[in-house]
Amino acid sequence: MFRSGIALILLSLSASALADKAVVGQTTEIHLPGAGLAMTARVDTGASVSSIHAFDIEVVGGAGKKMKDDIGKLVRFSTENAKGETQRLEARIVKVSTVSNSQGTESRYAVDLELSHDKDVRSIRVNLRDRGHMDYKLLLGRNWLEDTYVVDVAEKNVIGPRAPIHIVEADLTIDTRIDTGAVENSLHAVDLKIENENKTDMEANVGKKISFTTANEKGESRRVHSRIVETSLIRNAQGSEIRYMVELTLGEPGKEFKVKVNLKDRTDMTHKLLIGRNWLQGHYLVDVSL
Repeated sequence: MFRSGIALILLSLSASALADKAVVGQTTEIHLPGAGLAMTARVDTGASVSSIHAFDIEVVGGAGKKMKDDIGKLVRFSTENAKGETQRLEARIVKVSTVSNSQGTESRYAVDLELSHDKDVRSIRVNLRDRGHMDYKLLLGRNWLEDTYVVDVAEKNVIGPRAPIHIVEADLTIDTRIDTGAVENSLHAVDLKIENENKTDMEANVGKKISFTTANEKGESRRVHSRIVETSLIRNAQGSEIRYMVELTLGEPGKEFKVKVNLKDRTDMTHKLLIGRNWLQGHYLVDVSL
């Protein structure tokens, strides 16, 4: 009887503690007041310390022989959000963190930055790391979550079978087909021009600058300039073909992020942009009844 009473008390205390905490999903919107920059962050309960995308890192007055010699110095660095907006920041190095992962071990500067989420504004320690190749330029670890949030990893945005999708580089919104059967996104593209094009070997053009014209269902057209990041072999009922892929910033207006899209002449198709699983995965659930 005594043991069951203790268990009930502990359960009650645990429930009370949870009730005092806000719920966040696996991603959330964060504002950096000092930079005037908004970022979509990945919430990671596996990371003890938060991490922000940082490049062009410069220790004011010069870096020491060892990174630990720079503790207490000011550091300047640039950061960028998913829309490609950049800001130059300055903070004081408070620690050098050694991080181990599947790629090995590396040392990073750690600084304290003010992060804002709704009414929650706090100074949070973050590691500086080049996250340019990652989907999320800001990672929120346990030092941001502790005593404040619980995480609902099932939380995702919901989208219907059609949606208005905005392409930042073209400043164009397209009535888009959402297709869970497609591996990757496909954008209407005509009049492709490639810098120093190799006309016999598409693979040889990877890395080169490309420009093309795209349009929406209203007939509004834009010339887009990008770079070929890879080629993609597409198989369908009509056979197979190789298409160029570029990286563009697209999504629901205000929620855009960078993703790869293949380029195809979709003149005869109703939807000039098709969204596939490489955009949906980890971000959206599709409700065909919407």
